[in-house]
Amino acid sequence: MARIVLATLTSFLFTLLFGPAAIRWLQQRFREPVRSDSTRLDEIQASKNQTPTMGGLLIISAIVIATLLWGDLLNHYIQIGLVVALAFAGLGAWDDWTKLKTSRNGLSVKQKLLVQVGIALSVAVLLYLAERQHSTEASLFWPFGGHRIPLGIGLVVWAAFVTVSVSNAVNLTDGLDGLASGCMICVATTFVGLTFIAGNQFFANRLTVPYVSGGGEVAVLMSSMLGGLLGFLWFNCHPAQVFMGDTGSLSIGSLLAFAAVVARQEVLLVICGGVFVVEAMSVILQVGCYKLTGQRIILCSPLHNHYLFRGDPETRIVIRFWIASAVLVVVGIGTLLIR
Repeated sequence: MARIVLATLTSFLFTLLFGPAAIRWLQQRFREPVRSDSTRLDEIQASKNQTPTMGGLLIISAIVIATLLWGDLLNHYIQIGLVVALAFAGLGAWDDWTKLKTSRNGLSVKQKLLVQVGIALSVAVLLYLAERQHSTEASLFWPFGGHRIPLGIGLVVWAAFVTVSVSNAVNLTDGLDGLASGCMICVATTFVGLTFIAGNQFFANRLTVPYVSGGGEVAVLMSSMLGGLLGFLWFNCHPAQVFMGDTGSLSIGSLLAFAAVVARQEVLLVICGGVFVVEAMSVILQVGCYKLTGQRIILCSPLHNHYLFRGDPETRIVIRFWIASAVLVVVGIGTLLIR
């Protein structure tokens, strides 16, 4: 427990102390132009033109440093988790670099998805092999009734699907100042607790959730992310001094997915991370409906842009999404307590 607290404080203080210097460095090299597929959205967001981006480099640095200081580096979950975060951060940086240094609006959807799937499958194979070596059951936990669905080798496909889905959902949510980072703080706090419980046989048995030997070490990784996000939000709140970019959103999304897979709490992630789910679904439904009928179901997707188009102040939208995220976390935790 002490290492979890220390990891949170280390990453928070690192981000807070080095944030101003990092923002100045990013300001000189990576300033994001307001450029989207919607002219109206560009007009609404015009004040954000040339804001420094790729602030995810600061977040991922805080995560790695705090984890190296306080995590058990011999633990296979820590090793794989760091690979996940760094690989997706690298992909995000590639996408951000393409947006900033070329006339293209980042990597194509197919390019990005192909690399995401490749990384996710590779990491899922490592996870499956590590769990087989330690005789850990690969299963999907259903919190309503405490049932477990054996996955076996299917864990590879399932873990890859969860990783790609969650990283993209967080990426889509990152559109307003402090929106993704604030919502992620709520969910990450929950998964610090859930991974700690999963790695503690006494607490896991009391709450009738799966016990995962060594899985509690992921709580150090998640607390490192939590502290980094708290420090980043200091600079990312409205009006944002820096954006995390895909470098940040893809890496923290993949790390959250990894924690959920390790703790066997993917279903609970759908509830606690409901804001990310709704944001992603709003895009899928909007695109699908437009292709089928030529009509849009909301003014602009993702959902937070709908409220922008409606004329709601950005701070009101963000705070209400934070509140929704906090309420969903409470509902998710409640499912573990009411059985």
